[in-house]
Amino acid sequence: MERAWWKEAIVYEIYPRSFMDSDGDGVGDLRGIISRLDYLKELGIDVIWLAPVYQSPNDDNGYDISDYQAIMKEFGTMEDFDEMLEGIHARGMRLVMDLVVNHTSDEHAWFVESRSSKTNPYRDYYFWREGKDGREPNNWGSCFSGSAWKYDETTDMYFLHVFSKKQPDLNWDNPKVREDVFSMMNWWCEKGIDGFRMDVISFISKEEGLPDGPKFPGALHGFPRCVNGPHVHEYLQEMNREVLSKYDLMTVGECSGVTIEEAKKYARADGKELSMVFQFEHVGLDDGKFGKWTDRRMELKGFREVMSKWQTELEGKAWNSLFLGNHDQPRSISRFGNDDPRYREVCAKMLATCIHMMQGTPYLYQGEELGMTNCPFETLEELRDIESINAFHELTESGKIDPEDMMRYINLRGRDNARTPMQWDDSANAGFTTGTPWIKVNPNYTKINAMAQQKDPNSVFHYYQKLHRLRKEEDVIVYGKYQLLEPESESLYVYTRTLEKDKLLVICNFTDQEVSYRIPEEFSNGRILIGNLREEGTSAEETVQLKPYEAIVLKVVQE
Repeated sequence: MERAWWKEAIVYEIYPRSFMDSDGDGVGDLRGIISRLDYLKELGIDVIWLAPVYQSPNDDNGYDISDYQAIMKEFGTMEDFDEMLEGIHARGMRLVMDLVVNHTSDEHAWFVESRSSKTNPYRDYYFWREGKDGREPNNWGSCFSGSAWKYDETTDMYFLHVFSKKQPDLNWDNPKVREDVFSMMNWWCEKGIDGFRMDVISFISKEEGLPDGPKFPGALHGFPRCVNGPHVHEYLQEMNREVLSKYDLMTVGECSGVTIEEAKKYARADGKELSMVFQFEHVGLDDGKFGKWTDRRMELKGFREVMSKWQTELEGKAWNSLFLGNHDQPRSISRFGNDDPRYREVCAKMLATCIHMMQGTPYLYQGEELGMTNCPFETLEELRDIESINAFHELTESGKIDPEDMMRYINLRGRDNARTPMQWDDSANAGFTTGTPWIKVNPNYTKINAMAQQKDPNSVFHYYQKLHRLRKEEDVIVYGKYQLLEPESESLYVYTRTLEKDKLLVICNFTDQEVSYRIPEEFSNGRILIGNLREEGTSAEETVQLKPYEAIVLKVVQE
C-alpha cells in the first residue's frame, strides 16, 4: 500500500464559534485558537480541520458564505488568520480549510447580481426556474425543512436551495462557476493551507432537468435528486487538474448518500479526485420514521457490519475516514456509548480504541478527547441550530410529533449538542469566555474539563495521547489489513489488523455487563499494547473477563 502523510495523520476539527473566545464577546475566534495551539500539539494532533471562518451572515453558522476571501468579523482579521497558520506550521501541524461550494449565502455578490435580472451575467450561477401550476418547480424538500425552492418577486421566478433559504445552490454546470471556485481555491493554496474538507461535495451535480424526487413514507416533500449526480466525478477531476494536483494537499469530501462503489471513485487510489470521503452510513443506523428525530439507540450489530464493510471493501482501492462525531452529529459518547458518570471515562476510551485501531485517518471533534457529552437543552429558546428549530416547528405543528417528544429527540440527536463551548476548566463559562456565551455551556463542565484531565495521567485526554503516539510507532495500525472476528456477538466488537509479521487483536466491550472472551490461539503469547483498564506490556489470560466498556489491544510479532 502506498504511504501518504494524510494516511498517517490525526485530524482535529475545530468549530471556531465554540472553541475559545479571546475578546469576551461570547463567540470563539482566531486569536482564541492561536492561544490553544500548544494544547493541540500536546494532544498529538497533526492536522487541524477548521470549520468555516469566512465572511457570512451566519444563517447556518458560517456555512452560508458571502465572501470566500474575507474572514468573518466576529472571528478576527486576515492578519489573525495568517498568524494562526504560521503558528500551526511552526508546531509541525497542518491546516485543512472547510470548502463550502455547493451553495453560497444569498448575500454573496454573485447571488445579489444573479437575482437582479434575468439577463444579468451571473444569472446562470444559480438555479432559477418558473413555477409550475402556481407552485414550486418540483417537489424537492430542503434538508432544513420545507420546500427546496424560494419564490423571488424581483424576476417572478424561484431559486433552488437544498439547505436554508439563505443558501442558494450554485450551478456547477456553468463553467464560469467552476472557474471562479477553482480560482478562489488556488488563492487559499497559495496562502499555504494544507487541504480542504469539502462540504456536501456529493451534491454539486444535480440530475438533468431537475425531475421530482422520491417521496419517503412520512415525508412532506420529495428527496432532492442531487446526490452523486451525473457530472460529479467529471467536475472533481477538473478541480483536481486545476487546483488539487498542484499542491501537497489532504482532501476529504463530505459525501452524504455515498455508496462503497461511489466512494471508490471519489477517493480513487490513483489520486485523480480526493484523498478520502466521509460516509455517513454508520450515523444513519439509528434513524427512525422521521429521520434523525427519534430516540432509537444504535445497535452494535448494525454498527459493526457497516464499519467492517467499509474497512474490507475499500482495502487497497480507497482510503477510509474514521469518525464518530463532528459539528453535525450529537456527542459520540452519548450516542454510541454511555455518558452515565459511572461509565463515561472508560466508555470514551473504549470508543476511541475501537475507531483509532481501524484502517483510515481518524478525525477527532473538539471535546471528544475529554469525553464531552450531550447537553441538556430545556427549551426551544436555548437552541441555536436552524435545522433543529425548523424541524421542531414543522414536525410539531403538523401534528406528527408531540412537542415534548421532539425536545427529547433534539436533546439526543440535535447538532447543538456538539456546539456547546469547549470545556477548558472549571471557572465560569468553562473558561471559554469572560462574556456571555453565544450558546449554553454544558453544566457538567466542572467535572469534565481540559485542565483537570491534563493533570490526571488516567484521564481520557491522556488515553487519546497514547493512541496518537501508537499510530506514529506502529505501522500495522495505519496500514494493516482488517479482519472481523465474532460477527454474531451481541456485546463485543472484535477484529484483527495484520501487516507482515505484526498482528493486532482489538477487543471492545460495548455493554455495561462483564463479558468473557476466549483469546484465539495465535494471540496466546500476545502483549497488551494498550487497554483502558489493564496495564500495557502485560499478557492476557486464555479467557479474559472484560469489564463493562473494557477495551484491550493485543500485539503479537509472528515468527
